[in-house]
Amino acid sequence: MRTNRTLEIGTGLFVLLGFAALFFLTAQLPSNGLNLSAAKAGYVVTAEFDNIGDLKGGAPVTMAGVRIGDVQDVRINPQDYRAVVTMRIDPQYSQIPDDSDASIDTQGLLGGQYIAIGAGGSETFLKNGSRIEFTQSAIVLENLVNKLFASFAGKSSESSSSSSSGTGTSSGGGPASQHAPQKESPR
Repeated sequence: MRTNRTLEIGTGLFVLLGFAALFFLTAQLPSNGLNLSAAKAGYVVTAEFDNIGDLKGGAPVTMAGVRIGDVQDVRINPQDYRAVVTMRIDPQYSQIPDDSDASIDTQGLLGGQYIAIGAGGSETFLKNGSRIEFTQSAIVLENLVNKLFASFAGKSSESSSSSSSGTGTSSGGGPASQHAPQKESPR
């Protein structure tokens, strides 16, 4: 009886520990915007995009594939209805040219989105409060799929309308009607 009770308590603690570990790992994902670690040092820059796709706070900011910071905030500009993304850049990357560009990319085919910064050629650098002027919005996979289907639907309707008005139909005086046996109508 006593070993059953100990086994049940041990199993319960193991399950609770598993849920706690799952919560902690989920909270550390960059895509959910929840981060349990302390605030990091660095400087803040902003960029405006027409469409940010599924970009969220905590997403990585990279340059040449190297993580240089993270997205702190995403909001909408009420004047022009564009998305304003606030990024924190690590202090050791203080020599980023101020004419650099920012684009929203996707990690793999179905991965999370992040910001990729491409280096410019200016002699002046981004600093706290700077704004990246050159941006490229996210490519939304659903929009591409919809355009692809619309393209195929347009082509198939064109081909079906051209084949029905072509010479291969059996209604009319085309070649198909010349070889088909004609039935006489009763009078």
